[in-house]
Amino acid sequence: MSPEYQEGDFVVIMKSPFLFRQLSRGDIIVFNHDNYGTLIKIIESVLPGGEFFVRGTQENSLNSRRLGYIPRSAVKGKVIWHIRKPKSRL
Repeated sequence: MSPEYQEGDFVVIMKSPFLFRQLSRGDIIVFNHDNYGTLIKIIESVLPGGEFFVRGTQENSLNSRRLGYIPRSAVKGKVIWHIRKPKSRL
């Protein structure tokens, strides 16, 4: 999800967002994908039965058109804090 998230950034995730409220459109989630590994995406829509349609922030980002629907079981958690990588002082 560049440019917002860059390699080397840290994110803090809540592993059990479902305890407080359901995941919904606009939430940023971390999930595992069989072909692409761990990804961070925005929920575009929630389908009945607990699957998610996701998108990135750029027009050419990976999204559910290419990834398929993301099952709830693949979700690691909801991003609650983003820590940017410190800039080098060279």
